[in-house]
Amino acid sequence: MSGLRHVQVPLGDRSYEVVVGHGAAEFLGTVIPPSAKRAALVTQPGIPLDAETELELERFEIGVGERAKTLDTVGELCRGFARMGMTRHDVVVGVGGGMVTDVAGFAAASYHRGVPVVHVATTLLGMVDAAIGGKTGVNLPEGKNLVGAFWQPSGVICDLDALDTLPDREMRCGLGEMAKYHFLTGDDLLAMDLTDRIARCVEIKADVVASDEREGGRRALLNYGHTLAHALEVATEHRLAHGEAVAIGLIFAAHLANVMGRIPVERVDEHFAVVGEEYQLATDIPTGLHADDLIELMRRDKKALTGLTFVLDGPEGVEVVAGVDEAPVRDALARML
Repeated sequence: MSGLRHVQVPLGDRSYEVVVGHGAAEFLGTVIPPSAKRAALVTQPGIPLDAETELELERFEIGVGERAKTLDTVGELCRGFARMGMTRHDVVVGVGGGMVTDVAGFAAASYHRGVPVVHVATTLLGMVDAAIGGKTGVNLPEGKNLVGAFWQPSGVICDLDALDTLPDREMRCGLGEMAKYHFLTGDDLLAMDLTDRIARCVEIKADVVASDEREGGRRALLNYGHTLAHALEVATEHRLAHGEAVAIGLIFAAHLANVMGRIPVERVDEHFAVVGEEYQLATDIPTGLHADDLIELMRRDKKALTGLTFVLDGPEGVEVVAGVDEAPVRDALARML
């Protein structure tokens, strides 16, 4: 089929293919492990794409929204896998957005200490980020994605047909993550059509994952904008969606880098140009939130090994900066609150 892009995530004997483009779902059978006998399809009500496979299939629907992204949901899925008699010669197929692929991937990583999983991403956020790279997880009341596992899929399908009916808010969520890649590489993503733009985001992430699969160093750069974003999601009880929060987090990170003397104000303006003007995303922290609460939530971030830790722009590009003093963080927040 013309117009499809095939991107490899190079991880040695665990390498896998990501198929991007309209009609990509037809290639699902090519990324399912040949040893698989049956499939457990994990999805949600109303997902606008069916996963067709010749395998015997049992369907599991999980709840919608971050409140369903819990250990209880993973436990219910694993009990369902046990009832169907799933073995390591079967496969989990996650069909949906980032929440589905995170939960399906963690359930697959946990059941029998690991069964194969394939992701069929149906949202822009899932295609450019969540379904790629093997990070899985669920939330706790204390924070987002605090429990999870690294479990690489056997393949990923990004069928752009699913985006035709994607609600505007879900599209904005994907654009929030896509904006991040502008600042990681400097690529002119806006000059590309959507298929090539998504494929380029996948290539960037695949390159980072291949060099640092378990986030020991370089992979943390993919969390650009995420430290405040995760705090905002928790503080708003997930009324602010992930990609929306990342967009605001990118602006905050730019302000913080400027306060710390890492970047000039012109670079902050570039962040506003991409996030606010080109992608038409909100760039303000929602009203009613307080600096003390946001700082406490940011201290719980998974990257915070040595005090407050952020991914920040600078003279050498985006990098992880640990042990950031509270004063510049408060200054950057004050610009936005």
